[in-house]
Amino acid sequence: MSKALDTAFGHDFPDKIGVAVSGGGDSMALLDLLRAWGKAEVFVASVDHGLRPEARDEIALVAQYAACHGLQHSVLNWRWDQQGNLQQAAREGRRTALRRWAEECGLTCIALGHTADDQAETFLMRLARGSGVDGLSAMVLTRHDGELTWLRPLLNVRRRALRDHLRQANVPWADDPSNEDPTFDRVKARQMMETLEPLGLSVERLTQTADHMREQRALAAWAAERAAKDLVSRDAGDVIFDHAGLLGLPDALKSRLLADALGAVSGNPYRPRFKTLSGVWNIEVPKPLHGCLVMPKAGRLRITREWQAVKGLRTATDSLWDGRWRLTALEEGNEAGLEIAALGEAGLADVPDWRATGRPRQSLLSSPAIWHGSKLIAAPIAGLSNGWDAQVLAL
Repeated sequence: MSKALDTAFGHDFPDKIGVAVSGGGDSMALLDLLRAWGKAEVFVASVDHGLRPEARDEIALVAQYAACHGLQHSVLNWRWDQQGNLQQAAREGRRTALRRWAEECGLTCIALGHTADDQAETFLMRLARGSGVDGLSAMVLTRHDGELTWLRPLLNVRRRALRDHLRQANVPWADDPSNEDPTFDRVKARQMMETLEPLGLSVERLTQTADHMREQRALAAWAAERAAKDLVSRDAGDVIFDHAGLLGLPDALKSRLLADALGAVSGNPYRPRFKTLSGVWNIEVPKPLHGCLVMPKAGRLRITREWQAVKGLRTATDSLWDGRWRLTALEEGNEAGLEIAALGEAGLADVPDWRATGRPRQSLLSSPAIWHGSKLIAAPIAGLSNGWDAQVLAL
């Protein structure tokens, strides 16, 4: 299985590699394989979600292994705030904790222990949800997240092969009892595999299909990029389509372009569901969607940030606002106590010349402005710079 690591990392591998280890068989095998591989210094992290008392014993296995082999091991704590879907919140919390840990340790790569079995299960789960090409391409070997790379070196290795390795290496692991709980979709998919395999729908066949979907996804992304060059323009954080040109494209390409634009404007890493996009290109009145507002007017389809999504968002002037706006004072000496918040109706009323910008009212309502309490200081996008400049991160 060292060949799988060589293939995943290639020749340009980092000096230090982080590995997320829960104590389960897949991640323990990945840890042991990376240590034996010996081509990079290995840093180990375990995330304690505070959901199961058994997790402490599982993490203790990881700590014991790390101590025996002289590896640095960190325990990262995450607690659910009781908001939203637990599994999704746990995934996001885990990623955030690991990302921060990587920054502290100076790591540019974190390895995850997903296997071919996980890939096949993910494919089935997304098939059940009616996913399209993007969803059915399932998990990717490498995902870039800013300066951090998430890597799944064992994505083409079967789970049973990893268990065989652990037995031969005499490395203990823990089995999470939730992996047998049929209330979880992933467990249902895992159990369904036993029924599907005699029909030819084996792990290997499903992962092969996911690979084919990934190739089609790349083709669609290439086509969307070419179409965007002719049909898309940008203005102060908004994405604008040539409406007639957009209508002339195949529906699948229209959906992809709109999904990309909605993600860029909202900052939402998850793509909108296909059914919510269907027919959006035919709207005749503004439509809120995915934290954005889609507005048809004068032969254009404009996507701007929705006011409701940002109306309560306030940040310090030295921070990014809404995850994508940087406001900078052009001169020193601006008074203290300033914040960035959306312009809104109250702010727009204090900018009498906003129409000279040529930007729609809805776009300006959700644009960033500088405030001192309830007093508007500057609104660069609306034409009131007052010594401030606003730049949006590249869309």
